[in-house]
Amino acid sequence: MAVLIEKGPYRKWQINIFSATWLAYVGYYFTRKAFFVVKSDLADTFGLNAINLAHLGTAYLVSYMVGQYSSAYFGRKLGPKYLLLIGMGISLVCSTVFGIANSFWTFLLFLSINGLAQGTGWPGCIGSLAYWFKRKQRGSILGIWSTCYQLGSVLATSFAAYMLGNFGWRWSFFGSSVIMLVIWISVYYLHPNRPDNVGLDPLVDDDEPENTGPQNEESKGLGWNREVVVTVITMGFIYFGIKFLRYALWSWAPFLLKNNFNLAGDDAGYLSTVFDIMGFTGVIFAGFASDRLFKGRRALLSFLMLLFMAFSFVLMYTAGSTSLFYFTISMGLAGFMLYGPDSLISGVGAIDVGSKKGAIVAAGIINGTGSIGPIFQEQIIGWMYEKFNYDLVPIFILLLVIASLTALLTFTLWVKLKKRSVEL
Repeated sequence: MAVLIEKGPYRKWQINIFSATWLAYVGYYFTRKAFFVVKSDLADTFGLNAINLAHLGTAYLVSYMVGQYSSAYFGRKLGPKYLLLIGMGISLVCSTVFGIANSFWTFLLFLSINGLAQGTGWPGCIGSLAYWFKRKQRGSILGIWSTCYQLGSVLATSFAAYMLGNFGWRWSFFGSSVIMLVIWISVYYLHPNRPDNVGLDPLVDDDEPENTGPQNEESKGLGWNREVVVTVITMGFIYFGIKFLRYALWSWAPFLLKNNFNLAGDDAGYLSTVFDIMGFTGVIFAGFASDRLFKGRRALLSFLMLLFMAFSFVLMYTAGSTSLFYFTISMGLAGFMLYGPDSLISGVGAIDVGSKKGAIVAAGIINGTGSIGPIFQEQIIGWMYEKFNYDLVPIFILLLVIASLTALLTFTLWVKLKKRSVEL
């Protein structure tokens, strides 16, 4: 990665920012994923069915969506560092409460609060990176950086599964709180808000007017025109489909593996990480390919990968509903093809379209709109699982339809951008 960062006084701080934001987003996963891993055990403890679990997940996801949108506002007021520290701190407290909770309603309340806190993560991290890396670096840098939400998910899921299998579900939450506390301290010491906070001039792209004065976010505005607004909103709808699919597998794969394929709870958690492990390679591939092979044409690459992702759900529908082997293969293929466009649309794409000034807002809008998708999947899949008597085929058909529509919308975005001045 060293060849991708600036030389001179920026080098140290770019490494610090990369490390701090990467760790921060990994930390968010530890206080997010434990709930999804222990879903089945919570059902056993509190006598819940799939619809009850869907209501809990929905409470979290609705608040997560609100947290994304509100971060677009508060991020500009607080700056990315303090947005992250506040969100991480609240999420840490919620995870601790989950470990001692004894009722459905306690989980419902604090999952809602945790959702608001979790919503600060992506806008805060993307807003930080926007100020510290130039456009020519962003695809490759964010391709590497975005491994935080594959590795973070793998580590958090595996950790929660380990604690579940060895100490019980409550320790899945307690252990996650301890890890988040360590990461919170690291971010506090590593992360400055923006270059001017450490006496450096803002990094300026070759096609951007230089401004070495203090950065007053409120006075400058975003500088968006109508085309940028339309593009950001369209990217939000694409991300709706991407996050619908990602959370469908995150939220329900351990549950389905335990209940439909008769795996132990911890084994189901471990196997579900195939999705994120393959996503790790997919996001690195997409980052480098978008810079070096597609020359910044990230919408085109996203379309091609989402098209192949749709084929992975064809495999899941035709063979994965009855075969653990084919379910695992299709889940891994979906992870590789989904995570690349995920990172391009919500990460580097948000910076490219929104600009440094508007990156935290663009990331909040795109991710906030995208976060509506998980809300729908949580309720729909929970209902379908009960309605169709635990049959997976209707659920996999739904995932195939959403994947196909998402690919089609991305193709439409790519075609329109070829005729406009907006670059993506």
